[in-house]
Amino acid sequence: MEGRASPPDKPRVRPAAAVLCRGPVEPLVFLANFALVLQGPLTTQYLWHRFSADLGYNGTRQRGDCSNRSADPTMQEVETLTSHWTLYMNVGGFLVGLFSSTLLGAWSDGVGRRPLLVLASLGLLLQALVSVFVVQLQLHVGYFVLGRILCALLGDFGGLLAASFASVADVSSSRSRTFRMALLEASIGVAGMLASLLGGHWLRAQGYANPFWLALALLIAMTLYAAFCFGETLKDPKSTRLFTFRHHRSIVQLYVAPAPEKSRKHLALYSLAIFVVITVHFGAQDILTLYELSTPLCWDSKLIGYGSAAQHLPYLTSLLVLKLLQHCLADAWVAEIGLAFNILGMVVFAFATITPLMFTGALFSAVACVNNLAMLTASGIFNSLYPATLNFMKGFPFLLGAGLLLIPAVLIGMLEKAVSHPEFQQFPQSP
Repeated sequence: MEGRASPPDKPRVRPAAAVLCRGPVEPLVFLANFALVLQGPLTTQYLWHRFSADLGYNGTRQRGDCSNRSADPTMQEVETLTSHWTLYMNVGGFLVGLFSSTLLGAWSDGVGRRPLLVLASLGLLLQALVSVFVVQLQLHVGYFVLGRILCALLGDFGGLLAASFASVADVSSSRSRTFRMALLEASIGVAGMLASLLGGHWLRAQGYANPFWLALALLIAMTLYAAFCFGETLKDPKSTRLFTFRHHRSIVQLYVAPAPEKSRKHLALYSLAIFVVITVHFGAQDILTLYELSTPLCWDSKLIGYGSAAQHLPYLTSLLVLKLLQHCLADAWVAEIGLAFNILGMVVFAFATITPLMFTGALFSAVACVNNLAMLTASGIFNSLYPATLNFMKGFPFLLGAGLLLIPAVLIGMLEKAVSHPEFQQFPQSP
């Protein structure tokens, strides 16, 4: 046993590679989200214009006569193709991510945070590289799906976020942890707003290629930073087996292992509430740029950039509002307020026919955390539903989202009432 105590000392020398900087994790999150937000709306607009060119659709981008073309069958075909290819990209990525994210997240608890940060950064870099080739060489848009799968295989943005938040938890005390988490949230918000504003104006001035090249350059810098400048935060990292189903079994056991009936029931209901919220959020995000491009809004790239920037405002404001509300309300009722604003935002989107109303909806919409299964469901439902409802109500998916959000609102209210019941006080509650 004595002889086996020495191996953990070996991994401790790994941070020597980071002696150049020993930098924090926040720059990684900033650069990653900047590059992703820069590419996201641009990819949808690129698909729109590629399919428009292929089908000979040259609809004007003048918003003045936009409402007169609501029944244009060629435009509807462009919308349908764009929505379907967005679906293919997301399904390809999320199916791979369902398997890889579970393995990589648990793996980083053993080997350290840096390996996952490097892998996820490399995956994002490969996706951007594929996108550059597609845009620069006019390759088939199916290569976007390949880039998405490569990214998901290596951890995706979700893996990078998981490792980033875990690294903050590794080194922060309970007193400083909230501030460090707030810095990460602020990094996401500021990066998203700046990328949205830059991407919209740059696309209008110089086309698609240059913004994608910038995203690639930033992701190269990010990968180098993760490999050589990030200071490992996990104490005593050790060699850990990556390919094992033990991590997946532990998730299943969480729901089926013997436990007090009420605690297992409440866990399942809370999981359902989170699943519905994330499904609606990411499903709406999938089709929002497409909705803005088409009638009756016909936004150009600059307005799409402004809209995307407005959607990142909650990252900067929600933490302050959350802390204020928590002084006078229980966490469950804070969640209910957030859901109410989500529902209001979805209803506004559904009936929006003028630009100011869309910005109102964007400000109401809150930002949720990433969950691969919910994102897969979201992409499947909303990207399939959008083309099917073009003829009778284009904004119907947003109304559906508003209705679905009533489910977690009811569940959270019921659970809060149950948890506060004296009969349940014997079980420990989450802080």
